Amino acid sequence: MQAAKILANLIVMGGGILARAVVQAYRQALTNASKNGVAQETIQNTIRRASKVMTEQEARQVLGVTEETPWEEIIKKYDNLFENNAKNGSFYLQSKVHRAKECLEAVHQGKSEGDTPS
Repeated sequence: MQAAKILANLIVMGGGILARAVVQAYRQALTNASKNGVAQETIQNTIRRASKVMTEQEARQVLGVTEETPWEEIIKKYDNLFENNAKNGSFYLQSKVHRAKECLEAVHQGKSEGDTPS
């Protein structure tokens, strides 16, 4: 009985020491990262990526259409590319195709609203 109690105490003490060491190492890593500017750079890159909006030109390249392509043809191209990437493509490409359609849809709606008389 006494040996089990001693063993349990050693495990608890060892776990506490290990937890403190992990916390201390994490703090040191954060300190080193902030000194090197790595943390700032990582945050800035994340913000840049999140705020990057697809341009109309990039959207047209992704879908393989021109400014003269009718909206119905753009939708057909989108459906075809989206389905192909859903079956045996990649989620990344499928996402790009979807973003391209969203971009061109906004452009199309903007042109449609401009055509109607007020």
